[in-house]
Amino acid sequence: MFKKNDANFYKTPDNEQIFYLKNFSRLDPKKPVLVFNYGLVCSNHHWKFQIEYFDKLEYQILIHDYRGHFQSSGNNHLEKITFKQIAQDINGLCQFLKIEKAIMLGHSMGVNICLQLAKDYPQLVSSMVLISGTFMPVKDIMFDTNIMEFLTPLALAGLEKYPQFMKKVWSTGGMNPIIREIIHTTGFNRQMVSKEFIEIYLNRMGQLGVDMFFQLFKEMTIQNITSSLDRMTVPVLIMGGHNDNVIPNHLQRTLASLLPNSETYFLKTGSHVPQADFPELLNERIDLFIQQNSL
Repeated sequence: MFKKNDANFYKTPDNEQIFYLKNFSRLDPKKPVLVFNYGLVCSNHHWKFQIEYFDKLEYQILIHDYRGHFQSSGNNHLEKITFKQIAQDINGLCQFLKIEKAIMLGHSMGVNICLQLAKDYPQLVSSMVLISGTFMPVKDIMFDTNIMEFLTPLALAGLEKYPQFMKKVWSTGGMNPIIREIIHTTGFNRQMVSKEFIEIYLNRMGQLGVDMFFQLFKEMTIQNITSSLDRMTVPVLIMGGHNDNVIPNHLQRTLASLLPNSETYFLKTGSHVPQADFPELLNERIDLFIQQNSL
């Protein structure tokens, strides 16, 4: 993934192992550090084009797996996988690596993680790039309706009554052409994003399990951060796609209006994952933002 990989684990105070990967062996305090935070049951694959681009520009980059995700431990304690705990893990990891300031990049649920970090650890966050996210309860606004408020209890009831069936369907979604087509059409710009990208996404989503989805979906519903937004005075770049069917632009613009030092950049035919639709445009705009706001 990087030209030079340095992979290891950070041990948290409660003895979980957080996997991380960085492209620097010795931290240069004069150069920015970019920390990437992915979305709900996603992976660093969603940042593929950004990681490659900024690595070539020789930015210092840190990627990681949230607790309970992929190579990190903690999936046997689902109740501990909260935004507050994830933010604490990231802050601890940065302290471990002697990173005093970082640019936080978040996509979808990763936006919630970035906002939690800015609230709980403002000294760590130098600026933020927030893509296709919202601070509002997701069950009330997802797909620009409150349909998830009604579907979620039904899905949870089905999971409780038919756990093996539901988990099997979830884990094999990447092999189902109908599911692949639905995700490709509703979540991405299908002309710009390959079928292979979608298949990798669904396979990795299947690895995390349906229980992880509902745990983090609950976190996206109960996070209460609105009253803290006006105190987040660091520079913020809010990005999205005009064709985002999951978190519509007007919600991202509302977030921008509540952050004191924010600017927006929306791609005309971008989807919920504009960093995969139009990586060149997005990367160049992020790079400009970083250069304009470097310490």
